[in-house]
Amino acid sequence: MEMNNEEMYNYFDASILDYKEGSSRFREKLPELTQGYFDFTEACFQEGAMNQKQKQLTALGISIYAQDEYCIMYHTKGAAEHGATEEEIMETVAISAALGGGAAFSQGVTLVMDTFDYYKNVKH
Repeated sequence: MEMNNEEMYNYFDASILDYKEGSSRFREKLPELTQGYFDFTEACFQEGAMNQKQKQLTALGISIYAQDEYCIMYHTKGAAEHGATEEEIMETVAISAALGGGAAFSQGVTLVMDTFDYYKNVKH
């Protein structure tokens, strides 16, 4: 997927913003359920035996396997922001593809790598 920097911002950041806006709408109607979900996921991503980068890479591999484009972008961004290298991203794609076949590989070599290339160059 060839895009210039402005198009990448519009696609990746707009997609993540779309998810956040959708979550806010859901929170308005089901605040306790939504907060419970957010509290649970936040607790899952707290540093423990695994550091933040490892948790983001794990979540990325599962997201690729599940074909969840929003989570693919979100966790690729998270992995990049926590210092994941291109090689670590590629190994995560490979592991997911080993279990998920062609669909996981195609998401990995396109959406994951494009998102990683974008966020590794964004100032944090």
